Amino acid sequence: MLLAALPPPSLAAGAILAFVVALFGLVQGLVGLILLWRFLRAGRAAATEPPAPAKALPAITILKPLHGDEPRLEEALTSFFMQDYPQFQIVFGVQSANDPAIAVVEHLRARFPTTDTCLVIDATQHGTNRKVSNLINMMGKARHDLLVLADSDIHAAPDYLLKLAQSLALPGTGMATTLYTGLPATRGFIPRLGAAQINYAFLPGVLIGRAFGREDGLGATMATTRAVLDRIGGFPALANHIADDAMLAAKVRALGLAIRLAPTIPATTVAEHSLGDLCRRELRWARVNRSLAPVPYAASVIQYPLVFALIGLTLMPGSSLALAGFALAWIFRALIARGMDRALGLGAPAPALLLPLRDLLSAVAVVKSFTGHTVHWRGEVLAVDRPSPFPPKA
Repeated sequence: MLLAALPPPSLAAGAILAFVVALFGLVQGLVGLILLWRFLRAGRAAATEPPAPAKALPAITILKPLHGDEPRLEEALTSFFMQDYPQFQIVFGVQSANDPAIAVVEHLRARFPTTDTCLVIDATQHGTNRKVSNLINMMGKARHDLLVLADSDIHAAPDYLLKLAQSLALPGTGMATTLYTGLPATRGFIPRLGAAQINYAFLPGVLIGRAFGREDGLGATMATTRAVLDRIGGFPALANHIADDAMLAAKVRALGLAIRLAPTIPATTVAEHSLGDLCRRELRWARVNRSLAPVPYAASVIQYPLVFALIGLTLMPGSSLALAGFALAWIFRALIARGMDRALGLGAPAPALLLPLRDLLSAVAVVKSFTGHTVHWRGEVLAVDRPSPFPPKA
């Protein structure tokens, strides 16, 4: 009877392999947590150094392309008006005179009348990437040579510009970028689930990638100089690339210049309110990342250990050993996530009970990224594998 209850050897071997992969995923998560602690400790150490004189800091133009009145938009934009930096300009850009973001901008300009701001309303389209087209239209109003490209949903600390300027001033640097955390727009289940992906997978994944020599430009924040931008052909060189951040970073690296990670971590609003919206956004990210580096991206599925622990449990149903393995993987995954929350000063974006679902959704996105070549972005269908002057058919 006991022998009859045992799974076939092939299933047992598969289960053991799945739990081994889960173990590697947990180790990777722990490594990511350690790297995060080191990054934050280095940032705190740098903060104790004497500040540079205000007159030695270059003036900055912040480029803020906008599209619609997003959740927490005013809160995010306010954080840029409140920067502790001697001289900066904010250029906002929209592509329609009816864009509701205009009202938010005008309200903030009235609240902060001494801040140097400009609003560009221009529908001219320069390529398939509407964000880049917006940036091209905005550049004519940029007055300073140090440029900070910041997404509309970024919430920045008061020293955000200072940290970017200091990082960009390091010898041999062509771009400064930042990590970012997920900030749920509400306390709802879906925004918290989306924030968990950013905080527990994206953020430590970036640090692990940099430990292996990768220098990615993270599109939420990219700082560079007008001179560097001119050398790569300016924004028009990015106009037909959906992964404009990756393309900009690649062109900067091709100049032999480094991409620094500034010691500041802003937050990005997670605004999706339905599971379908969240999955579509994460699939867009997945297909873009897969198009840039297929093999490393396929291997990244290891960072979702609860998926493999669940596979192991499925292959050995009724096994107390498999159940214990799954439970331990869940506990350690939760402890690592909580460690990241504490290091970043966050509340728990997603409770431990949701972590198996979070890992499952992320793994499905990795798999589905290899089954198609288009993404949905703000009402358009775009190709991710090659630049094209024409959007593909749905």
